Amino acid sequence: MKGISYITDTENHKKSVVIDLKDIEKNEEEIHEFIDVLVAESRKNDKLISWENAKKQLKKKGKL
Repeated sequence: MKGISYITDTENHKKSVVIDLKDIEKNEEEIHEFIDVLVAESRKNDKLISWENAKKQLKKKGKL
């Protein structure tokens, strides 16, 4: 994607993402989708909870 670069380690594993600020407005939707994918990927091993349990936790915190 134009405007996005990766910083890699010595073994060429991606470690960081650099987003060119001038390209954010031009590709705002794509940038947001890219960030959503990064967040999902970072959470793929998180413990899953049921929707009912999630609602209870949100209500307890006053967010639902």
